[in-house]
Amino acid sequence: MSPKTIDLAVLDMAGTTVADDGLVVRAFEAAATAAGLPAEGPERDKARAYVLETMGQSKISVFRALLGDDDRARTANEAFEAAYDALIDEVGVTPIPGAAEAISGLRADGVRVALTTGFSRATQDRLLAALDWADLTDLTLAPSDAGRGRPYPDLVLTALLRLRVDAVDRVAVLGDTTSDIATGLAAGARIVAGTLTGAHDEEQLRAAGATHVVPSVTEFADLIRAERG
Repeated sequence: MSPKTIDLAVLDMAGTTVADDGLVVRAFEAAATAAGLPAEGPERDKARAYVLETMGQSKISVFRALLGDDDRARTANEAFEAAYDALIDEVGVTPIPGAAEAISGLRADGVRVALTTGFSRATQDRLLAALDWADLTDLTLAPSDAGRGRPYPDLVLTALLRLRVDAVDRVAVLGDTTSDIATGLAAGARIVAGTLTGAHDEEQLRAAGATHVVPSVTEFADLIRAERG
């Protein structure tokens, strides 16, 4: 087997394989209100900007950094999850076009696939159920399954260990945020790609160190196939 063979693809969910459609920001507004942030004004604006900047990171960690108080952070996180779950029921969720086919195609080619998220395990499971994706991939991971969420390497390295991949240079990572890029780089993945279907643009993704920027997960799958020869 070539040492350059990509054997594992680690894919983000919201914004990368699942269309976000502004649901994260809408859920944040409910969380911010529950945590006691003013509805308008500089404090709320600063909080909104921070949430956009840290898209992809563990939500409880974002609220801890934003609010500086664990009790308020837990209140905000619970409100966020409740609001996000309600939005799933209200407006539904849809995959990024071609995402399921790209994942199935990679697995058919012998590439193991893991889906990761910054959401809680419960919210991730709600998303998977809504999409009927329970059996689509080899593994799904939330921050609580790995130790720490993004931008730390834990999610990627946990996927590598659980799926028995031999080395980090056989891993490819895809995400729509600078946090996804930071995670892939910290883990030592050989391909750390950004996709243009989510929160951050090409300039932001390249500035974060992305090895590639692709239009969507479909082109990411093509990239891996080309790497595998």
